Amino acid sequence: MQKRNDELMTTAEAIILAVIEGLTEFLPVSSTGHMIIASSAMHIASDPFTKLFTIAIQFGAILSVLVLYWRKFIQLTNFKFYIKLGIAVIPALIIGKLFGDRIDEALENPLFIAGTLIAGGVVLLFVDQWFKNQNIREESRITFVKAFFIGCWQILAVLLPGMSRSASTIIGGMQQRLTRELAAEFSFFLAVPTLLAATGYSLVLKKWEVAGVEMKGYELVTATPENTHAFIIGNIVAFVVAILAIKLFIGVVKRYGFRIWGIYRIVAGLVVLLTDYFIRRNAS
Repeated sequence: MQKRNDELMTTAEAIILAVIEGLTEFLPVSSTGHMIIASSAMHIASDPFTKLFTIAIQFGAILSVLVLYWRKFIQLTNFKFYIKLGIAVIPALIIGKLFGDRIDEALENPLFIAGTLIAGGVVLLFVDQWFKNQNIREESRITFVKAFFIGCWQILAVLLPGMSRSASTIIGGMQQRLTRELAAEFSFFLAVPTLLAATGYSLVLKKWEVAGVEMKGYELVTATPENTHAFIIGNIVAFVVAILAIKLFIGVVKRYGFRIWGIYRIVAGLVVLLTDYFIRRNAS
């Protein structure tokens, strides 16, 4: 769908997308998938600034992790912790660079997103049954090798938009015998370098084509007061909502596990498929 020609992204649209980002970034439900569906519904999905915005507001989500787990990140003498995150993020960075164009194409296809939502949901229905004997409860027991393999699981989210970075790394953590609580927390930690790299690339290195003119991300953000305002508001809203979402998620995981998120993903995917079907049927 094309963006409306008579207006830029409104403040309301920016807030809606930011709330979705904050709620879903750290839940195993795919923030990217939800924002693509929402932006498509608002008819702004194809706009270059919207594409940049859905990546750049991840900065607010990054800050939420740093605030909630600040004690972990200020332990500058704990070099092993930073090395683990560095090792874990490498596979996703390499794959993202190699397949960036194909990934961008998939990001514009709501049906593809619906399929990965459902597929990931089916996996989450059974993940608690598959991994029952988890005995690693402290981050200090996560070896460099385990961190690397968890990072390899993150490749699924890179190649399959809608699969969910959080879901992939949590499953990877549990496969490496982390408890579901620690797997979720390490997923939060790993989000910091992963999202920081994606945000930095989109703002500083990547060129966005706007009306036939190539612009760097930061140039696109500052191109109009509306873009700048949306960017600032979006990151603030994503930051606040993400803090609440992380606290909620940990509590739900401890009590109910991941099955509830699997059900949600399947229902959400089916809703997208049915909505697309009726839209196409009415259009014809």
